Amino acid sequence: MMKSVKIFSILICLALSWPAAGQAIDVQLSGIRVTENPTHLLLSLQVEGAFNEKMEEAVLNGIPTTFSFLINIARKRTLWTNDPVVTVNVTHTIKYHNLKNHYIIKRSGDSDNPFVTDSFDEAKEIMSRIENMPVVPLRKLKKDHRYIISAKAELDKVRLPFLLNYIFFFASLWDFETEWHTYEFVY
Repeated sequence: MMKSVKIFSILICLALSWPAAGQAIDVQLSGIRVTENPTHLLLSLQVEGAFNEKMEEAVLNGIPTTFSFLINIARKRTLWTNDPVVTVNVTHTIKYHNLKNHYIIKRSGDSDNPFVTDSFDEAKEIMSRIENMPVVPLRKLKKDHRYIISAKAELDKVRLPFLLNYIFFFASLWDFETEWHTYEFVY
């Protein structure tokens, strides 16, 4: 009984003193830009600071990593609650192929044509960016009305096989979720 208490105490001390446990990952959205083409409203944004050392190590060990981008567009009203127009959930998943020494990035919407690169820096850039993505048809927007786009990014929780959860308990230390960022515009 006393031996198990000592082991438990040592494990608790190790978990509390783990260097990465106290480090918050400073991840944020930037470069939010709204444009339009003849048929759709287009959104561009970027996640900064998403890849830390532990996450890079996990990707290089073949663990698939998925970023989710949550996007809400609403018509702003002054005396009432905002009128929701559309909600979009976009995912980007990266997987390292050890034998071929390349990275495969699958983006929702481009699922038939994944992006393949040998450069980890290029793979991280593609994972962290949304560029001119159609988010809503222009016919759903009313001229001269004010709209709000709210966006945030998060790392989907890593799902390891049952026994590996005990070995790689630190995997949750690199989870992140940004704050909601808003952008207002008049259509």
